[in-house]
Amino acid sequence: MTESAEHTAEPATAAPAGGGYPAARLRLLQDDGPTGPDRRAALAGLTDAWLAALLAGASAPAAPGTALVAVGGYGRGELSPRSDLDLLLLHDGRAATADLAALADRLWYPVWDLGLDLDHSVRTPAEARRAARDDLKVQLGLLDARHIAGDPDLTAAVRTAAYADWREGAPKRLPELRELCRDRTARQGELQYLLEPDLKEAHGGLRDATALRAIAASWLADAPRDGLETARTRLLDTRDALHLTTGRATDRLSLQEQDQVAGALGLLDADALLRRTYESARTIAYAADVTWREVGRVLRARSVKPALRGLLAARTAGRGARSPLADGVVELDGEAVLARTARPDRDPVLLLRAAAAAAQGGVPLATHAIRRCAAATPLPVPWPAEAREQLVTLLGAGAPTVPVWEALEAEGVIARWLPDWERVRCRPQRNPVHTWTVDRHLVETAVRAAALTRRVHRPDLLLVAALLHDIGKGWPGDHAVAGETIARDMAARLGFGPGDTAVIAALVRHHLLLVETATRRDLDDPDTVDAVADAVGSPGTLELLHALTEADALATGPAAWSTWRAGLVATLVQRVADRLAGEPAPDPRDTDLPTAEQERLACEAARTGGPVLTLRPRPEGGPSGPVDGAALPTGDDAREPVGVELLIALPDRPGVLPAAAGVLALHRLTVRAADLRTLDPLDRGPVLLLSWRVAAEYGSLPEAGRLRADLVRALDGSLDVPGRLAERERAYARRSRTALAPPPRVTVAAGSSRTATVIEVRAQDAHGLLHRIGRALDAAQVRVRSAHISTLGANAVDAFYVTGPDGAPLPGAVAREVAAAVESALQ
Repeated sequence: MTESAEHTAEPATAAPAGGGYPAARLRLLQDDGPTGPDRRAALAGLTDAWLAALLAGASAPAAPGTALVAVGGYGRGELSPRSDLDLLLLHDGRAATADLAALADRLWYPVWDLGLDLDHSVRTPAEARRAARDDLKVQLGLLDARHIAGDPDLTAAVRTAAYADWREGAPKRLPELRELCRDRTARQGELQYLLEPDLKEAHGGLRDATALRAIAASWLADAPRDGLETARTRLLDTRDALHLTTGRATDRLSLQEQDQVAGALGLLDADALLRRTYESARTIAYAADVTWREVGRVLRARSVKPALRGLLAARTAGRGARSPLADGVVELDGEAVLARTARPDRDPVLLLRAAAAAAQGGVPLATHAIRRCAAATPLPVPWPAEAREQLVTLLGAGAPTVPVWEALEAEGVIARWLPDWERVRCRPQRNPVHTWTVDRHLVETAVRAAALTRRVHRPDLLLVAALLHDIGKGWPGDHAVAGETIARDMAARLGFGPGDTAVIAALVRHHLLLVETATRRDLDDPDTVDAVADAVGSPGTLELLHALTEADALATGPAAWSTWRAGLVATLVQRVADRLAGEPAPDPRDTDLPTAEQERLACEAARTGGPVLTLRPRPEGGPSGPVDGAALPTGDDAREPVGVELLIALPDRPGVLPAAAGVLALHRLTVRAADLRTLDPLDRGPVLLLSWRVAAEYGSLPEAGRLRADLVRALDGSLDVPGRLAERERAYARRSRTALAPPPRVTVAAGSSRTATVIEVRAQDAHGLLHRIGRALDAAQVRVRSAHISTLGANAVDAFYVTGPDGAPLPGAVAREVAAAVESALQ
């Protein structure tokens, strides 16, 4: 016999006279007694005793072979003030139907009379087992089955069978449970970002905590334990206070009730309540994400046929299927993990490098990798150049940045890297225009800014300013003013020089300037344009501020950006740019003199007629030239890029640039910065001098002799550089899930030089990028007089000063054709 109908009576307005369970329940909920877990346990115990007495029934004893069982939340002993009672009346099948019906009525009707919601059923153990197999929710409820009264052997049998069935069927039932969780998230959203969250159903809520218990019971995987029980307890405490405040069985924390609930919990205000709720939800959501990832790995491994599994095990014994991602970082089974040779205690940048590689590769960052690195040597302050580069690379990965950042934050790493981050962490924004909490909005703005990096000359400054633009919201007063001070301190901490730090601080201070001026002021008034120009100060800063404005609005929510607003801001920016326009800055490379080392190499190359090179470390720090002196706001203050210095000198001839760049790519050397110029030291013809700043993708640097030998072969045609690079790119594409990057953009920088045409390339840094650019320029039959290469995070910002065969700048139409050809080659 089964019974699943639910009866709901009108809530009782007062406890019946005569005391008993109703009066005791009322006293427990109203008096200054226990709270939190103790009150929930006391309420469950009180209810147990009452139901046990009802089952015993002095006038009509319980039928033999029956047991009353609590399931679900009541089974866990977590009874909130207005929780429904989930009850299962078990019987062994020997009692008469009429006797069972009478017993059930004796149990259910007193519950309904008190106005308590009731979810009930009457089943034999076999029926309960079949119902669990047919309905996942029933099976999950039975995992929390707890004996109340009657025959304990019946309850024990059902619990034992429920766990055995769950573990046996977990490979099939867990994917079903995963889909239920995903459907809930799609319907209810993420609890940690909702102004009126559902404490139970939203992602990161109590349902997810229950799912984690079920996964642990399957013995296939287990959740990260740190803070999980505290987070779950806080959500339960909040639900208790919500029930008592409203007098209703509700799980939705509405705006109008948040102050009262906060007061009941002893919190300062509704913002403090939301922040604590968000922190709890974030802990549960992170644990759920990590655990479901582990479940997926286990189930994929189990799905491999035994014979094939043995073959794979034999092939990968002792080494695993590892694909390099960066120095000290590999991909293993769909996660970024540390290489076996990695030494976190000797490599303080390793965690940032792993995070950047994971985001760029579109894979999660393993929890154990984060914890191992976090426990090792901390980053020095100010940060070294490589750390800053890796942070920019992480921020520039786009959407895959978010899960990697959340994993770092869950492990407490972000607050150690950026101390002021703690003030905005989980901070709610009550403006309904905002979709996210303050901290997630900052990360989301960086994600949006990553798609705009092709529009600016300094994507690193754009990405860092995006991350920091609302950092002042953790302090009283105007958040832009407070944020300027914090951003200045934080940029210096990250190792930016004074000029770049000033630009980042200015972007944070004025991040609302363009949109507020464009929508609230008369754009035809010259004073409006003058005021913005005075505040911005330079074309480069204006360019960055325009991109930041758009990224900020897009990250706020759909109501914050529109075609109308975008048009107004673009009009204002154009008028301010015209106001700031002046004579183009001289080409800074025209007056640069070669060093003694460079002249020595050039003389030797002219004398021998072949390539000469040196590879040597170079200390970090000091100025490096700008990508484009006319547009860069702080090019003279840029920090020296990461890597070692490679100098190459060889007689000028077609194909030198793509050959040299291709050889470096074949040796897995990443070009962080480069400079190409032409000298004629012995009057024997022009010599090309290439000054590179390179870093090994992973492993050690190659020997200079091998580089020279391969360069000679590349120049004489015996080394098929394009073919080798294409083969490597195909292999890389098969194993890589690199995040979708903005398309490359190649433009002609009009007015940047009087003696050459400047072709600017902005693209995602990739294997052989400079080689492809060089080949395209060679194919266009232009002469590269000088080149200035800069890699900022994962963004390449390159400028090529080219002329025609006659040494003169290219005509406008020809220059545009060359730019289009280079862009096509990079698609």
